[in-house]
Amino acid sequence: MKQVLRESVWNQIEGERIRRTVLEMVEIYSPSGKEEDIQLYIEDRLQQAGVPVTRQEVEDERYNLYATMGSGEPRITLVGHVDTVPAWDLEEYGPREEWGVVRGLGSADMKGGCAAMLEAWLALMTLPESQRPSAALLFVVGEEENGDGSARFLETHRPPLVLIAEPTSLAPCLSHYGYLEVSLTTEGRRIHSSLPELGHNAIESMLRFLLILGQDPLFDKEASQIIYSIREMSSSRAGFVVPDQCDTMVDLHLAPEVDPETVKKAIHCRVEKARRLIPDLNLSLSFDFSARGYVLEDCEAIVDFLGEVYTRLNLPLQRGPFRSHSDGNLFFEAGCRPLLLGPGSLETAHTSDEQTSLSQVEAAARIYAALCLRS
Repeated sequence: MKQVLRESVWNQIEGERIRRTVLEMVEIYSPSGKEEDIQLYIEDRLQQAGVPVTRQEVEDERYNLYATMGSGEPRITLVGHVDTVPAWDLEEYGPREEWGVVRGLGSADMKGGCAAMLEAWLALMTLPESQRPSAALLFVVGEEENGDGSARFLETHRPPLVLIAEPTSLAPCLSHYGYLEVSLTTEGRRIHSSLPELGHNAIESMLRFLLILGQDPLFDKEASQIIYSIREMSSSRAGFVVPDQCDTMVDLHLAPEVDPETVKKAIHCRVEKARRLIPDLNLSLSFDFSARGYVLEDCEAIVDFLGEVYTRLNLPLQRGPFRSHSDGNLFFEAGCRPLLLGPGSLETAHTSDEQTSLSQVEAAARIYAALCLRS
């Protein structure tokens, strides 16, 4: 019976409608903090289809969108974040389509996934009300910053199973890396640039520390379970002088079994070691964000089901961990079971060549609809 329902729903999924949705979503500029325009677009699309949708306020002019179908508590919740990182070039952020591939800011992370979830929901709504699955649809704000949209949702809801449309190239991710955001500051002594021997260069101190840190076995690229990435660096700018402050942000992505607290202690030890090696090092650090990774247990039934769906769609089923940070960490910490699966890939996300294929978006819509009907 469920297979018959699935085929019926899949017949309602429209490739041209998906194409239009992806292009229109990518056309709307929606960096974190400025998501209202795209939420208005999604809300309008749902209301035009007769879908009751609720706003959940996060802060002024920022809100999540939430819809449900079926009876009882939703057994699966489709989650997409509508925000993106800021545009590199405001004249070039919009969509460009060629040979079935859409390029543009957010096309992979994660407007392609959001479009697939919207399409799956519209197709499921064509079922008679008595045959609709018990499911929910959630579009959140703020994922690229501090996850305040999902955090607000989790104040009032604890969905048992969450499907998040992060770009995984359609590989289901049942495990997820943890994350540490490290903020480093070195202090120096300002002096005229022609007299560096009389000052203390904060940038030089920072570079020496980062060299020691990066060469530590803790971050060995071949053997470590920690991905070490220097994200940004800035210094005081006061004209022709030796800089007296340097700030650096470091991202650490931790394999699911690595405890963030253990890594924090190890880094503090490296700082103490560096103070003995670098003359006059004045360094402070803080961990601005911390999230533990996870592995979902007892998921054989979901994997078997996805294997059958992927075979029907003529897709390879490849599994692996999600190596970045996402709202999945927040949902897991709240007691939910987050499965990450979406079109597009992390390789192009947040870059000037961000892209996703429309065929993957359509396949994702079919997979999402099938998972809703399974629940």
